[in-house]
Amino acid sequence: MNIICAGHASMHSLSNIEAFVRAVEHGDFTRAARKLQVTASAVSRRIARLEDELGVVLFQRTTRTLRLTEDGRAFYERCQRILGELQDAKESLSHARHRPVGVLRVDATQVMGQLVLMPALPRFLAAHPGLEVQLTLRDHVVDPVAEGVDVLLRLGAMQDSRLVARKLGVTRLMACAAPAYLRRHGRPATPEDLSRHNCLGFLRDGALAPWVMQSRGTEAPVHFEPRGTFHTNHGATLLDAAVLGVGITWLFDFMVARHLESGALVPVLEEHLGEECAIHAVYPRGKHLPSRVRVFLDFVVTLFAR
Repeated sequence: MNIICAGHASMHSLSNIEAFVRAVEHGDFTRAARKLQVTASAVSRRIARLEDELGVVLFQRTTRTLRLTEDGRAFYERCQRILGELQDAKESLSHARHRPVGVLRVDATQVMGQLVLMPALPRFLAAHPGLEVQLTLRDHVVDPVAEGVDVLLRLGAMQDSRLVARKLGVTRLMACAAPAYLRRHGRPATPEDLSRHNCLGFLRDGALAPWVMQSRGTEAPVHFEPRGTFHTNHGATLLDAAVLGVGITWLFDFMVARHLESGALVPVLEEHLGEECAIHAVYPRGKHLPSRVRVFLDFVVTLFAR
C-alpha cells in the first residue's frame, strides 16, 4: 500500500488527512464537518482526494455507516500519530513563547561572567527552569555565528553586519584600594602621588597595561605606568589582591561596585577616571529573536543598569 509519509505530506494532504481522521473518530462526515467547521460535502471531497492520492479505498461506505477497510485501519493508526505529533509541536512552540526552554549558550569575558553574571545567575535559572545555560568565559574575540553562541557579553561593539549589538550600559576604569591599605600608606591626592604607592597592574600579553586617566577639566589624559609588588592577567584575581589590602588597583567600575557598596574597597582619585567604554550584548541577526535569548537580554539589561 502506498501510504504517504508525514515528512512529504503537503498542507493540502494534511487537510485531507485531518478530514479522514475526524470522520473515523466521529463515525460520519456530518459530525466530522461540524468539528472542522466545513460542510459534509467538503469532508467527502477531501477523503476522496486522499483515496485517489493513496490509490486505496479507506472506507466501506453504506447508507448508514462508515466502516474502515483493512488499509484504512492501518492508515488511520499512522495518521493519529502524525496529527498528535503536529499538535504537540504547535503547543510546544506556543508554550515556549511564554516559558522559554532549551539550551542557552552564553560567552562572556572572564570578569563579566565571574563578577557580574554568576552572582545573579541562580535567580535567572530559578525564574526559567526550562532553560539550560552553557556559559563560556573567554577574553578574546569570538564569532558567535561560527561557534553557535546565542549571546556574547563584551566591552565595545563588534563591527559585523551579521550581528546585533545591544548596549547594556557604560563603564569606566577607576582607582581603588582597601581601607586598611590607605590607613597604612595614606591616600594619593594626585596621579603623581601614585609613584609612592604599591600599584597593582594588569598584564596584557605579558606587558603591564598603563593607567590612562582622564582628569576633569583637562583635555590631555595622564598616562601612568603602574609599579608594585604584584601584577596579573586575571581581573578577578587583581580585585582579590586589592580587597586583601595589597595595594591600589585600576579596575572597571562594574567589577568593584559590590565591594564599594560594602566598604571593602574605597575609591581614590575620584576626579581621575578612565575613558567611557560601552558594554554590549551581541547576538546573531535573525528574523525572529528566540525567547530564550530575549529573556536573557532582559535579565542582563537589569544587571548592568544597576
